[in-house]
Amino acid sequence: MTPLEYDRAYIWHPYASLKNPPPVRQVASASGVNLTLADGRQLVDAVSSWWCVAHGHNHPAIVEAIRRQSEKLCHVMFGGFTHAPAVELAERLARIAPPGLNRVFFADSGSISVEVAVKMAIQYQQAQGRPGRGKMLSLKGGYHGDTACAMALSDPDGMHTLFRGMMPSHFFAEKPSVAVDDGTPEGQARLDAEIAALARFADAHAGEIAGLICEPVFQAANAMNFYHPRYLQAMRRICDEHDFVLVFDEIAAGFFRTGPRWAHSRAGIAPDVMTVGKALTGGHMTLAATLASERVADVISNGSVGAFMHGPTYMANPLACAAANASLALFDQADYEKDVARIALQLHFALDPLAGRPNVRGVRVLGAAGVVEVERLPARADIERVIDAHGVWLRPFANFIYAMPPLVSDAATVARIGAALADLASCPPGPETSGDFHE
Repeated sequence: MTPLEYDRAYIWHPYASLKNPPPVRQVASASGVNLTLADGRQLVDAVSSWWCVAHGHNHPAIVEAIRRQSEKLCHVMFGGFTHAPAVELAERLARIAPPGLNRVFFADSGSISVEVAVKMAIQYQQAQGRPGRGKMLSLKGGYHGDTACAMALSDPDGMHTLFRGMMPSHFFAEKPSVAVDDGTPEGQARLDAEIAALARFADAHAGEIAGLICEPVFQAANAMNFYHPRYLQAMRRICDEHDFVLVFDEIAAGFFRTGPRWAHSRAGIAPDVMTVGKALTGGHMTLAATLASERVADVISNGSVGAFMHGPTYMANPLACAAANASLALFDQADYEKDVARIALQLHFALDPLAGRPNVRGVRVLGAAGVVEVERLPARADIERVIDAHGVWLRPFANFIYAMPPLVSDAATVARIGAALADLASCPPGPETSGDFHE
């Protein structure tokens, strides 16, 4: 068997069937924005390998940091030990985090960092003598990961409905519908109504809610929805009024993806807990972190249990921490906010003319994220044709044709990505099963 034949017969890929799996391409190497396939062809990675490869693939500084660290310490349990890469990373994160979020818990994936955040919210309430507050308030349209607790916080009508029997139940407010830049009287009136509904919901269930969690401004893998930052300001007020823990999931939107370093900074407020991941290591290794405020950490630490009850085997892995330190240094060395603004202009130029075309529901761009929402994805054959014709790797899902390119993509690369998106969005709709179910 060739590697591709073995893969097709025995290896399960994300959101795929073994009965009739979608085609896969064998990657031999990667550099910068390009993936080199085993047959020598190259593809531009227009989705940053699920939004994490911010600085490009195999960045020399990150690779060298991993190599140097591998010569000294590849892994050690974090229970009872610490090490220089973890301490340096915690200090770096505290410097760039929202004010007060200087207590750092390391996790080995974004989903786990969300689980950690929820456990922090619940332990916070229990330490305050409120054992009845064991649920979270989340948003429809959201996505927080594929582990059990993270699934339970994601859109209840989305991809995880198969697993409702195993998941705890939480409260969900309606998906925010007002765009980031909608300053029209009609938009602001609708936003006022949505905020009022959220406040009423919180009032009605305050005795059961430990915290409120959302993806700030950018609901990514369930809805590709960009919403108004004033909604976040309302969340902050509601959480202060009821002593809920406000959790912002910045895993997808953080590190300049939407423009500023943190998506929530548009609102001028800070959460009590924040999760980060994906671009944290520049996509070179898996690592995430949950940052908590001094207040939340002190309440948990002074509670009857005292300790925070979580501890992944690979938390603060030294190799991953070394990669993250190198990645954060790269973020400090370049003007990524300026680069993202340029990418946004190019994505607007490529995608805005698609609005109103057959099969297109809408077009939206925020920072280095461009989305064409369609009635139905094109047929799989058309998707494969566009990928090969443009040499651009795209992975549309549900009703979304999108790109989230590496933040180092130059003008020519973004133009090429835009042309591929426009080509794919111009294809006729395919059968219901033409695309991937989800990201």
